[in-house]
Amino acid sequence: MDKQKFLPFSLTRLLSTVFEPKPGQRVALLIDLLDPRQIKDFAFLKDEQLTIQRKAHDVFYQGLKQGGLAELKLQGGEIFAYQVTGGSNLDLPDQAFDPSGKELSLEKDIYPNYDIILCISTYSATAPLTAFAKRFGFRGATLHGLNDIILRTGLAVDYNEVSRNGEKLRLGMTRADSFEIDFEVEGHKSTLKLLCGRQEAQKSHGLCRGDKPDVANLPAGEIYFVPEGAEGVFPMRYEDGTLGLMEVAGGRIQKATLLRGEAGVVAAHNLKLKSDPVTGELGELGFGTQELPPSGRDIQDEKILGTLHVATGRSDHLGGKLTPDKFASAKNATHDDILFSPTKTPEIQVTQVRMYRNGRTEVIIESYHPSAYLRQLLAQ
Repeated sequence: MDKQKFLPFSLTRLLSTVFEPKPGQRVALLIDLLDPRQIKDFAFLKDEQLTIQRKAHDVFYQGLKQGGLAELKLQGGEIFAYQVTGGSNLDLPDQAFDPSGKELSLEKDIYPNYDIILCISTYSATAPLTAFAKRFGFRGATLHGLNDIILRTGLAVDYNEVSRNGEKLRLGMTRADSFEIDFEVEGHKSTLKLLCGRQEAQKSHGLCRGDKPDVANLPAGEIYFVPEGAEGVFPMRYEDGTLGLMEVAGGRIQKATLLRGEAGVVAAHNLKLKSDPVTGELGELGFGTQELPPSGRDIQDEKILGTLHVATGRSDHLGGKLTPDKFASAKNATHDDILFSPTKTPEIQVTQVRMYRNGRTEVIIESYHPSAYLRQLLAQ
């Protein structure tokens, strides 16, 4: 595989490559704000902390209005705001506002009236937007956590090439029986086994073309499975840096044990697992496929070749069976990626990842480096 090439960022190239839009199709932008009324007269731009939303305005909204729509022969380009959900992939509120201050309904005024919807937000909206895309027939992309590094790298690649490389890796891992991941942290060694039941591997490759309703997650670049079962133990780094060991049985985290940090953080997690057990269900196993620099945002960093992630919670947007209605509380119906990478989890070593397929064992990753097996797939 040649070293990945980064092109100068071009909004029109990105949209034309990802969507191949037809002339006359309508495009819209969604952002999230603590108070969505702040979109009136673009008042949110005065808040220097809203860097993601400013990128949405300066790069995407202005880019469309100042020539992008004309070049792509598209219509629309409007921007709308909804209230921050507070969690990854939680259902979106219906209320939205436009820059004139007008209150709107996403389900009545926006989803049915646009062909392409781009959501540039604080929290991922891939799961709920995918469900709405299937219901209303639009295509879209989610770009949560957007920053300058992502614009210069993860969104400045040729997604045709990303798709081709992704397919090489997908074919090399599809229909696996299981994967085993060996971890080492704080002197503790553990192994997590994920059962895949010879399912077809899926790829997030950035292309969302044709008429089929779909939502791309950008930056893209991963091969993923929805596990049919899981068992073992794995370490997890909580947001505050606390480290815990997750005991997994029956496909779910059953209990967390403190390794280092705040005991209250682990206690709160255990309380959540007890009151709403499906929050611990392992709903995804993913492997990055791109040669990208770390961005400090999981949306890009989980797409880096040599990293892996497991996710807990809802899995319906990936073809899984765990839907929001199966949670005891709606606020718990998140899909949370747990990323293992040298920059996100330097305390945690992933010493080896093994794939079991067709009676053979193939090493996939060693110490956050892609194995010779993966390199050979990419070289084909």
